[in-house]
Amino acid sequence: MNLKSILLGAAAAAAAATGAQAADLPVAPEPVDYVRVCDAFGTGFFYIPGTETCLRVGGRIRADFYFNDFGDSNNSWDERTDAGTSTRARAYIRLDARTNTEYGLVRAYIDTYFTADSGSSVGTTLDKAFIQFGNFTFGRTTSFFDYFTGNAFNKQSQVWSDKGSTWVAAYTAAFGNGISATLSVEDGTYRQVGTVGHRAPDLVANLRVDQGWGSAQLMGALHEARLANTSSKTKVGYAIGAGVTFKLPMIAAKDSITFQAQYADGATSYMGNGNNTYADAVFSAGSTKTTKGWNVAAGATHYWTSQWSTSIDASYGKLDRPFGLADVTQWNVAGNLVWEPVSGLIFGGELEYQNVDVKGLPSKDSILGMFRVQRTF
Repeated sequence: MNLKSILLGAAAAAAAATGAQAADLPVAPEPVDYVRVCDAFGTGFFYIPGTETCLRVGGRIRADFYFNDFGDSNNSWDERTDAGTSTRARAYIRLDARTNTEYGLVRAYIDTYFTADSGSSVGTTLDKAFIQFGNFTFGRTTSFFDYFTGNAFNKQSQVWSDKGSTWVAAYTAAFGNGISATLSVEDGTYRQVGTVGHRAPDLVANLRVDQGWGSAQLMGALHEARLANTSSKTKVGYAIGAGVTFKLPMIAAKDSITFQAQYADGATSYMGNGNNTYADAVFSAGSTKTTKGWNVAAGATHYWTSQWSTSIDASYGKLDRPFGLADVTQWNVAGNLVWEPVSGLIFGGELEYQNVDVKGLPSKDSILGMFRVQRTF
């Protein structure tokens, strides 16, 4: 073997060893978009990877046990075919996506819940689904007329405007120092009571203030009351209201008290209308007349300790029906005791009383009890 062969063999061995070592080296991983916390809109938000949109995923689980009406006779406990007790399981899914843009805030919000009551199949409700673009709001959300809708659980309907959700197209102007005003076009079919057809949406406006001491709101609405009788005239109903909430930190850190009053003429849904069973307008003797009503309400929450609290709500309302139809009065009281051992988890018991008095008929007292376990996250 000559020197040339030795050198060639050594070079080949070195090249093979170098190639083996290179193959053993780790390969650099592909870049990864890690989830980042977004603190621009409060706790719980994170950036959707690869975007400047912040998302919060939340929800709620609720388990209720009801002791149904055990008030006056013909209640749920007297009738063999009625359920004296019943249950409800409900699950909420909430998504809140927000992006700061040159046009202001762009927000998309979804709140959907699934409900299973005793002896019934699961029902799905799209509670809220709206888009905010700067000062504009489009979609399904709480009416801009509604203000105070209770602190207690309130399975029995109180006498105040609490439509839940409706379709809106609204503009909100902020004037600084917590003062704002909103003009909202809302789907009037959600507010129809005893009327049919629909041509014009409801027009709703409010003036609101939110400051350290609490909040207050003045609100008004115009509503079309249209009957099926072709001889009847369409009436333009209206409603007005006012509410104020005072924070009471001098008593306990999260204590508050609220007062509210509303009046409606031809728009009874805006004042609570005794479970919304009495028509906005009535046609008789060749003329159309509107139903009028008013209510007053109050609610307070007190924290006995950081974990134990009580909420009490009360309301009273009166409906004046035209053409000698029986007037209706209703008042409600609800109170509870709630234990919150950890943030977002509550165990609560509530007792509710309702009196409905239709003129000329015996008044009806209803009493209901309930127990709730709820986890919000």
